[in-house]
Amino acid sequence: MTIKFYGKAGKLGEFSNFFHSPITIDGVVYITTEHYFQSMKYVTVNPAYANKIAKASNPMQAAQMGRNRRKPMRPDWEKVKDNVMRTALRAKFTQHERLKELLLSTGDEHIVEDAPNDYYWGCGKKGSGKNMLGKLLVELREELKK
Repeated sequence: MTIKFYGKAGKLGEFSNFFHSPITIDGVVYITTEHYFQSMKYVTVNPAYANKIAKASNPMQAAQMGRNRRKPMRPDWEKVKDNVMRTALRAKFTQHERLKELLLSTGDEHIVEDAPNDYYWGCGKKGSGKNMLGKLLVELREELKK
C-alpha cells in the first residue's frame, strides 16, 4: 500500500516541509524544515542571505528566496542536498514526539510526496519522479524504529 501526501493542509500534511514545526539545528531555530533547507543553499557562500531565509515570515517566502538564482548558491549543493534534507527531517521527527509517532504509525507503507510539479522530491505528474522526500521519510522511519 502507498501513503500519499501533498501540502501542509491535506492528509498527512505534517510530512510537508511547509508544515509549521519549529526545529533547532546548531543552535538556530527554523520555523519549518523548508526554512532550514532553503537557507542551507547559501550558508557557505552568503551567510547573511542564509540568515534572511531562516528568518522568513513563512515557508513560501523561504522557498522563493531559496530559489533566487541571482544569488550565488554553494557550489556543492547538488552533492549535499539529500543530506541537508535528512538533517532537517531527523530534527523535525525527533524534536516533535507527535510527529515521530505519526511517521511510525505508517508502518511499512510506501510514502509518496504526491507533488505534480516536483520530479525530484516528489513523484511528478505521472508518478515518474524520484520521490526523494518520500524515500527519506521511509529511511528515517526505519531508523526511528530501532
